[in-house]
Amino acid sequence: MIVKILGPGCRNCHTLEERTREALAQLGLEAEIQAVTDYAEIAGYGVMKTPGLVVDEEVLVAGKVPSAKELAQLLAAR
Repeated sequence: MIVKILGPGCRNCHTLEERTREALAQLGLEAEIQAVTDYAEIAGYGVMKTPGLVVDEEVLVAGKVPSAKELAQLLAAR
């Protein structure tokens, strides 16, 4: 599983990464986590508001920071 955190590296981006790691741990999943800070690449995913979360090239979250519980539900549904 490849997880990408889209954003300029702001506090919300870091919070999203922390919560995503927590959700993955809760589910017992392993993933490669990448930070994508290039605005052209972010826009290529159709994300106009950061932070964004992309899992295996599918945008799951854009413009908000869900709780670890909400992220676990999104990831489990995949």
